[in-house]
Amino acid sequence: MESGETTLRVTLGALGSRPHAADANPDHPRRVALVGNPNTGKTTTFNALTGLRHKTSNFPGTTVEARLGSAALGGQVGTAEIIDLPGIYSLELEQLESSICREVLAGRATPQGEPLAEPDAVCVMLDATNLPRNLALLGEVLRRRLPTVVAVNMIDLAAKAQITVDCSALARAVGCAVVPICAKSGEGVPKLREVMAETLHTGVVPTFTPPGDEPGLRAWAHATFARVVTIGKPNAGGRNGLDPLADTATDRIDRVLTHPIAGSLVFAAVMAVLFFAIFSLAKLPMDLISGIFGTLGDSVAGLLPQGLLSDLLVHGVIAGVGSTVIFLPQILLLFFLIGLLEDTGYLTRGAFVMDRLLRPFGLPGHSFVPLLSSHACALPGIMSTRCIPDPKERLATILVAPFMTCSARLPVYVLLAGVLFPADPLAAALAFIGCYVLGIAAGVLSALVARRTILRGRARPMALELPSYKVPSLRTAAINTFDRGLVFLKKAGTVIMCICIVLWWLGAFPHVDPPAEAVSLRAAAEQLRADLPATPSAQPADITPANPSDSAEYKIAAMETEADRLEHRHAKASSFLGTIGRTIQPVLSPIGVDWQLTIGIVASFAAREVFVGTMSVVVAGAEEGDDEQENKRIRETLTGALRDDGKTLVFNRPTSWALLVFYVLAMQCLPTLAVTARESGHMKWAFLQLGWMSAVAFIAATITYQLAVALGA
Repeated sequence: MESGETTLRVTLGALGSRPHAADANPDHPRRVALVGNPNTGKTTTFNALTGLRHKTSNFPGTTVEARLGSAALGGQVGTAEIIDLPGIYSLELEQLESSICREVLAGRATPQGEPLAEPDAVCVMLDATNLPRNLALLGEVLRRRLPTVVAVNMIDLAAKAQITVDCSALARAVGCAVVPICAKSGEGVPKLREVMAETLHTGVVPTFTPPGDEPGLRAWAHATFARVVTIGKPNAGGRNGLDPLADTATDRIDRVLTHPIAGSLVFAAVMAVLFFAIFSLAKLPMDLISGIFGTLGDSVAGLLPQGLLSDLLVHGVIAGVGSTVIFLPQILLLFFLIGLLEDTGYLTRGAFVMDRLLRPFGLPGHSFVPLLSSHACALPGIMSTRCIPDPKERLATILVAPFMTCSARLPVYVLLAGVLFPADPLAAALAFIGCYVLGIAAGVLSALVARRTILRGRARPMALELPSYKVPSLRTAAINTFDRGLVFLKKAGTVIMCICIVLWWLGAFPHVDPPAEAVSLRAAAEQLRADLPATPSAQPADITPANPSDSAEYKIAAMETEADRLEHRHAKASSFLGTIGRTIQPVLSPIGVDWQLTIGIVASFAAREVFVGTMSVVVAGAEEGDDEQENKRIRETLTGALRDDGKTLVFNRPTSWALLVFYVLAMQCLPTLAVTARESGHMKWAFLQLGWMSAVAFIAATITYQLAVALGA
């Protein structure tokens, strides 16, 4: 399309103007609804109009998002509110997204917290390279008799494909203003603002109404397309110079990317890069965040006197916020990379390829990216299920995503694999691989069960419109990433912090007196310190590996360290969390755990990685830190620790095998449950997820323990 093409403004004819919905409430800005097919650049246009001046909200009773932003349109309107509706192929389809768009255009639905009102105007987004399907949706919108503006996007791609759209002819055909734009570069966006402002001011409705029946609408769309679009340079006979059936570069690329074998290999390579990026690139900022919150906790502990307030702030609030924010780099990186892949047009091809593998288990190809992402962290994996159009398939994916082995499980795997294979790294590595395979198998089989029972329904054929390939917009991906991250911190973060504070309280109360053995050790240490010479010698005794027992200072430090260990262990065992562990232990006895391991299992419901730290305190009496030698001592203490009978190891081999299986399959992540409840729209699905995964984990771990005992492990 030539950049010098003008915009035709259709003035009001016999149909007259329409009263403004905002007139009834002058304090509320006028509203423009953005409507369009998927992949028409609707969200990019929204970002170009509003920038970061927007908020995200769900429609009541759904998880379907709409974004509302403030756009400075100028003219006599000034500022208007833009609502970015979900992408749809038709207003008449029996789908949730289509139903929402119908309700919004009729003034019967708005995002949560917004006043109920019919939009003052509609802006329909068209893809200049794919007008036939777009025109059908435009016709459906025109039948609503709302002031309408048409934005023909991707004029740059159309020009490269030798596609020319006559916007003046299109404006005459549809009876409203038509503006050619390139939302990614900003070309035509100022003109779109101007036309939006004029349409809002005058309230002009289209002078043409398409046929009301579907065959008539399709015929109108086809006839309109033939009048306004030219492909290539017309020849003398007036026909297009390009053969519409000619083999294009896109066709040749698609033959590779959608091939059952080649396409699967390419998709595996792309996802491997995505997976590697989430694990590796996010590690540095995650370590930085962990260090910042650790330093902050130490600073607060140093500023405040020891007591309840200090413990609450350090171990409850700061630790709770830190446990939330530490996931943010993975979430942001995931959504940024997925946004880029989606913008290029490749993600749709990947979904098409994976549909062949996942469809037998009741999942669509769209589920693969969320499931893969859940191997890094289930939180962004569940949040990315919004790309799945079918509600039941989306819910099934949400329910099984936590079966994938996330990074939080890895510390537990390291501990248990070290117990099982202390001198065989190859066997330990195979055990790791087995954990990943077991999680994937449990996930897809659980999806199959869900789709055959509670989420029964006819699988919707995955009809995909393959968008054209294009260079992704970094700005759009960055804005969407920022938006997703903000939603995570506002919604999930608050719930996660509250959960962490509750678990801190359960582990910190009630306060108990130190055990008699610890009191005796401290008294002996104080007596030994009192017996030291009042004036130190010129050559103080050094604590050296050669003769540590000859140093009084070393003996005092060792006695006080042992007293601290006994006090920590006694406090944790006597806490509400310890009481819960002792109470639940008989229930978990079929998997071979004692009360100490039960405390670790209960505590790790906050987050799986808490298990190692909790067991270090309960069994070894100290938490792991930055000292590698001390950490090694703690691990050795854990592996050699005995139960109350003085004979059985806490981490014996049958129990370790059972725990490994249990941690692969169990839902031990309250933050994930919080996100499941938010994304599914109801707490019942989070409870179902918790119950199902806990039952599967317990049964599988019980079978594993009994087999290990029977086989003499």
